[in-house]
Amino acid sequence: MPFTPYHLGPGLFFGLLLFRYLDFPAFLIANIVVDVEPFLVLAFGLQYPLHGFFHSLIGASLVALVLAVALPRTSSYYEPLLSKLRLSQRLSRGETFLASLLGVYSHVLMDSLLYSDIRPFFPLDANPFLRGQSIAGAVYSFCVASFVLGTTLYVSKRIADNLRRRK
Repeated sequence: MPFTPYHLGPGLFFGLLLFRYLDFPAFLIANIVVDVEPFLVLAFGLQYPLHGFFHSLIGASLVALVLAVALPRTSSYYEPLLSKLRLSQRLSRGETFLASLLGVYSHVLMDSLLYSDIRPFFPLDANPFLRGQSIAGAVYSFCVASFVLGTTLYVSKRIADNLRRRK
């Protein structure tokens, strides 16, 4: 899924489903930030694999570490929006790191099902998860369904909150 919004679906749905345990913005961002790599390859015409190092578990782990350090330090920028959306959280750095790891790993594993240029176990030159186009429709459908379910979950929680407040 080179630079597509598809990964937002699982990030939204599972981030809301596991809201009590995972740092929601970390999980959501981690699900999509890995696609900065193919975006840069396409935008600048780089002679580099579309899904390179950061689409491996080692590279994704580094991305997760950077997110886990950066997000708590930058939370003052996005916290007002989360507060307005009633998605504020008080979680530990460990929960932020776990959310970041799970987000980037889910991204890599989903993409590993589809793309032959991904080497999830870099430096090994193999992708044991590759299923290619035979599973592409199912993966894309899962992502879209996750987005719909995540949106439905968010709206239903807001409705339930409003009903509780009125009582």
